[in-house]
This record gives sequence, structure tokens and C-alpha cells, in this order.
Amino acid sequence: MHITLTGNLGSGKSTISKIFSEQGYEIYSTGKIQRTLAAERGLTVLEMNKLMETDHSFDNIIDETTTRLSKEHKEDLFFDSRLAWHFAVNSFKIFLSVDINEAARRVYGDDKRGDVEKYKSVDEAKANLIARAEAEDSRYKELYGINYFDMSNYNLVLDSTFASPEILSGIIAKEKASYEKKVAIGIDPADIPSRILISPARLLDSKHDSTRRDDDDIFETDDVIVKREGSSLVLVRGSDTVWKAMNSGYEFITVRQG
Repeated sequence: MHITLTGNLGSGKSTISKIFSEQGYEIYSTGKIQRTLAAERGLTVLEMNKLMETDHSFDNIIDETTTRLSKEHKEDLFFDSRLAWHFAVNSFKIFLSVDINEAARRVYGDDKRGDVEKYKSVDEAKANLIARAEAEDSRYKELYGINYFDMSNYNLVLDSTFASPEILSGIIAKEKASYEKKVAIGIDPADIPSRILISPARLLDSKHDSTRRDDDDIFETDDVIVKREGSSLVLVRGSDTVWKAMNSGYEFITVRQG
């Protein structure tokens, strides 16, 4: 089964892709293609997104290639792509989530993104990330009729705000294996609910405790409900349970989308 990875800008998708590449997966990244197209035209990524709103040939190139590769390759591929979850066949769909402030700090401090994505401050980076996300979300709704940020689209929603890439990659591997076992015994994929794993510290807007145990233990519960407001995840129900998870040192807690 292929892996399709998408998520918030600055969530660390490229780093996760590199780890899986080192594990033997062939990586197909459309983010690199999009940045290359922007640089070739002397545009920012945001300007490129605006151009793609009217010139759909770029989207068609990416989408058709994704579907073709997923059908042709017998071995598992790893797609680092905004919409591969929508176009690739037989894939485990992952959304990598991150707090917007942490995302802005990462992007601002990342000198590997080149001149196309250089910012004067963290605040400028944050504003640009929000604008880009809104532009992409609007385009996806118009072109495909999908809500990119609806967490029910994905088999796994995983928070990268505090956890290391190594822990995140380990969780992805375990969750994919669990999902594949369910499908193998005949469970309809449509009947397998999304797994949404979020940092308790993020939900409580708390600083991450560096003494937290360095593992991938998950606090399993049905009590916690969150919703998306703008670029943030907001805790709707279950604050006592989230506090319990954080005080017990859990890196992640299961939540439901409200």
C-alpha cells in the first residue's frame, strides 16, 4: 500500500519523506515541482498558487502523474504531495499537522527553501503561510470540490509540533501496518475511522515539557473533540482529559473532529 503525505505548510513533510527514502521508499514530491515552476518564472510560491488558480495545466500535470504512478508501481511509493491522497489509488492517507506559530518559526529559519521563500520576520512568514493555505484551500474547493482541511479525508492526522521526525515516522509505520491488517481481513476502508493524534500541549497552548518521555505512547480516549478555526485547532470538549494526558507525559492524545 502506498503512502500519501500532505499537511500544513512547515509541518516537516520533507523531513519525514527523507526518512522514508532512507528506508527504501521511492519518493514522489510535488512540492519540489511547484517551487521549481515558481522559481523558473521568477514568482513567489504564493504568486505561483495564484497563477495556478487560472491555469489548470499545472494541476493536471501533477494529478495525472500521481494516478499513473500509483497504478503502475507494484512496490509501495511515498507521495509527498498536497493532493496525492485524492488521486493515488490504494494509499494510506496522512495529514501532518502543526501549530501555525511553530510552522512560521521553522519556515523563517529554513535557509534551504531558497530565495523564493525568504522572509524578513517570523510574522511575515506566518502571514504568508496563512495566505498560501487559504489560496490552496480555495483552489481545491473550486477545482475538485474537496475540503482539504477536513480531517476525515485522511486515515491518519498526526501532529508534528513537538515530536521528533523519528517518532513521527515510527508512528506512521505502526499506524499504516495496523490499517493494512484491518483491510486485509476484509474491513471496508470506508468503515475505518480516521486516527487523529494531537499533542496535549498544543491543545492547551502550553510550552512543550522537555522532560516528557521520548516515545510514541498515545493516550487513547473518545472524550476529546477539536475543531479548526482559521489556521488553529481549538479544543471543544475534554480539557480535563487533555490535562491528564499532558501531566502523565503523553506525547499524543486521540481526538475527534467536531
